[in-house]
Amino acid sequence: MIKFENITKKYGDTEVIKGVNLEIKSGEFVALIGPSGCGKTTCLKMINRLIEPTSGKIYIDGQDISTLDAIDLRRNIGYVIQQIGLFPHMTVRQNIELVPFLKKWPKEKRLKRVEELLRLVGMAPEQFMNRYPSELSGGQRQRVGVARALAADPDIILMDEPFSAIDPIARTQLQDELYELQEKLKKTIVFVTHDIDEALKLADRICIMKEGTVVQFDTPEVILKNPASEFVENLIGKKRIWKKPELVSVKDIMITNPVKALPSRTLAQAVEIMTESGVDSVLVVDKENRLLGIVTAENIRQNKDKAKKLEEIYTRNLFTVKPDDSVLDVLRLMSQKKIGYVPVVDENNVLKGLVTRSTLVNLLGESLEK
Repeated sequence: MIKFENITKKYGDTEVIKGVNLEIKSGEFVALIGPSGCGKTTCLKMINRLIEPTSGKIYIDGQDISTLDAIDLRRNIGYVIQQIGLFPHMTVRQNIELVPFLKKWPKEKRLKRVEELLRLVGMAPEQFMNRYPSELSGGQRQRVGVARALAADPDIILMDEPFSAIDPIARTQLQDELYELQEKLKKTIVFVTHDIDEALKLADRICIMKEGTVVQFDTPEVILKNPASEFVENLIGKKRIWKKPELVSVKDIMITNPVKALPSRTLAQAVEIMTESGVDSVLVVDKENRLLGIVTAENIRQNKDKAKKLEEIYTRNLFTVKPDDSVLDVLRLMSQKKIGYVPVVDENNVLKGLVTRSTLVNLLGESLEK
């Protein structure tokens, strides 16, 4: 775990970091984002002591890093920068094995590690190991940079806008590869970026900074749904939540008080309930609010001379979703099953809400008007 405790940084009379408090969990991917000069890169470089704070403490796994040897600290933290930073006079192998060499790993162990890492980043060792950086594309050089950061198997990796100088196609591919790598390795990654799309795509949590302070630090879902300020809302884009429908959950848009009735209700009572509520169907639940089925006005019309109570005619075996499911799941279900409504139930089949096609259309319309 990485912990910032009341961190400040001054250059002369100018305070660029103003009392930052942060906790980054082990194995977490955290993106630092904000406008130029907000302090994100300064915070990143404090973790490996390339920059020293003016006041406050930074802890790694409970240990004050100011008490550690700075060189040893850096050798145990991976570091990837925008300019890649490969040594041009060294081969790919020599670049990757540099820290293991400084840590006095045996030659055979270093070679095995280089081959392992090149395969991990999608580069054939026999093809690339003895090439020089000038013989590689920008994307390949950045892959080598990532491999070098992983060489000594550090728990923490710092990445300072690593993909910003790469062309858009290679950048998207590198982002996908980094995400897959993190799924396998579960390193603690602190990633500086200017790109909110990149942060949303990669990070477990996003730390948004402004003028040396943290203005919001939360998951992408929470930030998209509940931006802490107008600054955050403008940074992420007011309509972005609808560009990321997979991040909108059913509980965010469902009707929480759908019209319902007990199966013992008569057809006449059900018609009255529907008329009062302005709907053409009613969900049938038991006394514990567990969903049993649905009755529509058409069902009642067809059975008015054959049945007296809802329990005789309600439709069973409904398609349902859970509160934490994605809106995309609802849209997919409605499309595949050609239905205009989906009840929302919990793991015990207790009714929690209802999503209708008109609900989705209305909410989308409201978001576009903002």
